[in-house]
Amino acid sequence: MGTITGWERTLERVEEALLAQIFPREPVEVVAALRRECDRRAVVCSRRRVVVPNAYDVELAEHVHDALLRNGSDVGQALADRLARHGEQKGYEWAGPLAVHVTRSSRVPNHRYRVTSSVMSNVRADGFRAPGR
Repeated sequence: MGTITGWERTLERVEEALLAQIFPREPVEVVAALRRECDRRAVVCSRRRVVVPNAYDVELAEHVHDALLRNGSDVGQALADRLARHGEQKGYEWAGPLAVHVTRSSRVPNHRYRVTSSVMSNVRADGFRAPGR
């Protein structure tokens, strides 16, 4: 388990501030929702081993998805990077390779986003679908 340094915390705050300036508020909220989903689904196997899901599906409302694509960034990778950092800070062990898949949806309950997670082995970042879809 690694400990986060003050320098790493500072870098994270700077990155969050940049995200907030570049993107509308949704990506910052989505990062928080990913963290909550990860924490909520954590399974304590022993004192030193906490396993969390490795496949996250982020459904974005059409207007949010379109706005993020206009910025030309790889939102899925950026979210995966943020979630990986969160897992490292908490000392989590991923159930397999970490992937965050972002899709456009007209069926999100809050008209902005929905985050779900699952455990998938050998998941590819560009090719999973949550069960039942």
